[in-house]
Amino acid sequence: MASIDASTSLQGFREAFHARWATMAARERRLVTVALWLAALAVLVLVGIRPAWRTLQQVPAQQRELGVQLDQMRRLADEAQALRGRPPVPPAQAEAALRAASERLGGRARLMMQGDRATLMLDGVSGDALATWLEEARAGARVRPLEATLTQTSPGTYAGNVVVGLAPGPTAR
Repeated sequence: MASIDASTSLQGFREAFHARWATMAARERRLVTVALWLAALAVLVLVGIRPAWRTLQQVPAQQRELGVQLDQMRRLADEAQALRGRPPVPPAQAEAALRAASERLGGRARLMMQGDRATLMLDGVSGDALATWLEEARAGARVRPLEATLTQTSPGTYAGNVVVGLAPGPTAR
């Protein structure tokens, strides 16, 4: 029923437009035609061209950002490849490296060794000190982070646990 009402109302609009068009002078018809063309052109520009133009304007900035991200990913991949190429660290040496890095954190951190895992318990350690510890642990002991449960106690300081896994290394002889 709604489609019948819509078609009759469209038919009624069309008939009213043709009746009005027939009563217009030639000059008025030209003005209405020009106005309709201008309206169609405005709709085409607003709907079709402007969004595409905006997208084209944003492309160089997005390309630069993606280039920076790609460079960072390549650096990380190179670093990961270099770390894979390093010889494994014996467990005793890895433990010593972790303990040395943990001692630099002072009394705010405590390290517990459990087989091939180490848990660092933190209380009020700065984010920079934690990042330095992770870097030292990764480079010196060749550990990989497995789990981190951290809460920010105040701006820039953290409390919680960081669990790292020791890479299997050669046994001490």
